[in-house]
Amino acid sequence: MNDLVVKVNIVHTPVLLQECLTLLSPVGEPFESNALMVDSTLGEGGHTNAFLEKYPTLTVIGLDRDASIQQKAKIRLARFGDRVHFYNTWFNDFYKSYPENEKKPDIILFDLGISVYHYEESKRGFSFRYDEALDMRLNADNGLSASDIVNTYTEKQIADLIYLYGEERYSRQIAKAIVKARSANQIDSSKALADIIYSAVPAQYRHGGIHPATRTFQALRIAVNSELKRLPEALQSAFDVLNVGGKMGVITFHSLEDRIVKNYFRNLEKQCVCPPEFPKCVCGGCPCCSLINRKPVLPSQTEINYNSPSRSAKLRVIRKLRDASERNLLGIAGEGY
Repeated sequence: MNDLVVKVNIVHTPVLLQECLTLLSPVGEPFESNALMVDSTLGEGGHTNAFLEKYPTLTVIGLDRDASIQQKAKIRLARFGDRVHFYNTWFNDFYKSYPENEKKPDIILFDLGISVYHYEESKRGFSFRYDEALDMRLNADNGLSASDIVNTYTEKQIADLIYLYGEERYSRQIAKAIVKARSANQIDSSKALADIIYSAVPAQYRHGGIHPATRTFQALRIAVNSELKRLPEALQSAFDVLNVGGKMGVITFHSLEDRIVKNYFRNLEKQCVCPPEFPKCVCGGCPCCSLINRKPVLPSQTEINYNSPSRSAKLRVIRKLRDASERNLLGIAGEGY
């Protein structure tokens, strides 16, 4: 291993780290000594750093769409040399175009939480605690910014977005206040938006367990980066390229993304996935995965105490038994078609 160690300011603490190291370990059958892992959400490289340290024959591919945070990971992980490879891309695009002749990954990890780096250092308006440009794009060169949305969407569109992606019960009041405020001045900063939201909600809501702007900012971030639209495609494509016998783990932080992951994993585990109107099974009745943990793994109180962003984290892990397409082929062949 390269002895180079370069200091870089790390602000994000990886969640459920020990649980990931244990449940996704490349140890025993069917893993080879040179197992390949894909960290689909590299960030500052916390999970990857721990995996490379603990498993000395492991190689990791690290994905991140944000080039600035990936640069921090490159510096942090430089000491591992060619055991880690970097791709600046959306994870759904990476798995969808995974080369057929490349070695398939044995481990795939998704950590769907936003990095503390984006709140504290990116200066893109992810946090309502700072007065920053209201952007929220992980790829600053593409698509609409949060400012574009709050200044151009209709009141109904804003209300629906905040309700759907933020599960915010005061979405209509907030949307109405946003549209009223922008008629006087364009909303360009995170602090300006947070102040509008704070004034729009009932007084008792301002002093709850979370800041009243939390859910709206979450909704805007999800919309700007198409997070929930990318996830189903990414899960399916990632499962397709995962080695049979390999493991995939997903850490979620809110109910919308956890529901997507839970339902996808349950469908893969089902004995039969034929539509209910079919008179008999034609899919083969073969599960494509086994659930390594039947219920999601939650952070301990100790972890929550020292790393508060972990409080809403859930980890689900599966082991691949066969390709999803194989189940259908088995069923068709069994029927003699």
